[in-house]
Amino acid sequence: MNLSHTAQATLLLTSYFSKASSEQVRPLTNKEWGRFALWLRDQNSTPADLLKTDPQALLKSWHDAKITHDRIVNLLNRGHSLALAVEKWQRAGLWVITRSDKEYPARLKRRLKTDSPPVLFGCGNKALLNTGGLAIIGSRSANEGDLQFTQQVGTKAASAGIAIVSGGARGVDETAMLGAIEEGGPTIGVMADSLLKAATSAKWRKGLMDGNLVLVSPFYPEAGFSAGNAMARNKYIYCLADSSLVIHSGKKGGTFNGAKENLKHGWVPLWVKPTDDPAAANTDLVNQGGYWCKSSPDKISVRELLESPNLNGHQVTESNDRFAEQSQPTLFSAKEETADFATDNEHSSAGAEPADFYQLFLQELARLAEEPLAAEDIAEKLGLHKTQVNEWLKRAVNEEQIKKLSRPVRYQFIKAEQ
Repeated sequence: MNLSHTAQATLLLTSYFSKASSEQVRPLTNKEWGRFALWLRDQNSTPADLLKTDPQALLKSWHDAKITHDRIVNLLNRGHSLALAVEKWQRAGLWVITRSDKEYPARLKRRLKTDSPPVLFGCGNKALLNTGGLAIIGSRSANEGDLQFTQQVGTKAASAGIAIVSGGARGVDETAMLGAIEEGGPTIGVMADSLLKAATSAKWRKGLMDGNLVLVSPFYPEAGFSAGNAMARNKYIYCLADSSLVIHSGKKGGTFNGAKENLKHGWVPLWVKPTDDPAAANTDLVNQGGYWCKSSPDKISVRELLESPNLNGHQVTESNDRFAEQSQPTLFSAKEETADFATDNEHSSAGAEPADFYQLFLQELARLAEEPLAAEDIAEKLGLHKTQVNEWLKRAVNEEQIKKLSRPVRYQFIKAEQ
């Protein structure tokens, strides 16, 4: 496993190399990493610089009550533990990708921005991570009818060459994935626990051997089940897909909360299977913005599920989607020494100057900000990080392209006739 200096530093700062209870220092959370990574970028530095120079010198101007200098240095001093862990994972057939790697799923970065996991562990065909597909979600204790429905949809997706994205848990997740695998279809499993064990499990062997399966996890590959991790991984299932289908949801728990989170953020359309179960929350999800799918799997076209109408206006248009993706380069653009490493920046900026994105931002602002809008609303509508939006808004105010209003602070585009 050939890890760049940036990848090594990212792993050291954000990952566990043994059970959490035995770690002496707690790795940075996604939000903490996002905060620290943005600061590094503002210093024109990269995580790799923390390994190449004295980190204390680089950290002189860093001040954070939770991410202390000692915490960062202690995390960076775990090099021996990292080497042992990587060797063990590699022997088991696992690989590691970070946000800076070209194989990292673009959909995760585009939708979650700096909240996307800094590291992904996985096994199988990495290329599948960028294929999209249909997310299938449901209860671990679904009834036989729901499982038959799920299996048939998984088979149909495989026949259409559409990937199934699910969580690998028993019940609906496992049934959907195995239905696709048996038909030779592309399958993406987002694991909440035990990735190392899953990599050698007989039930996933066919998909892995055929190159039609990728199992991926943002969590320590040897971690056991954790309700918190299971809840947290739901967003990654939705964000790796192009559309979603809830088979059965209880009125509380991971399936329900994950579906509501997707509806709130408008990541992908949410289809819901009709049910007569009075204890199910399927109707609640439709009332909150989901869509009923056909009640018989024979009448379902998986491709039509991917071509559904906008989700309450939240689903971005193709042009806006492209704008958001181009304007979210990786945080670090420093050249790396390993031959097989390339940053996002090198790919996304080819043939385009940064100024082009600012001009595109102004064009979108002319459409969005006819009436005053807060910076947070502009960032959300365009799918951009607030830091970048604030920089461009400040520039636009100085250029008298927009006017800044106060109490509360809002921005309005200045029309040409004014």
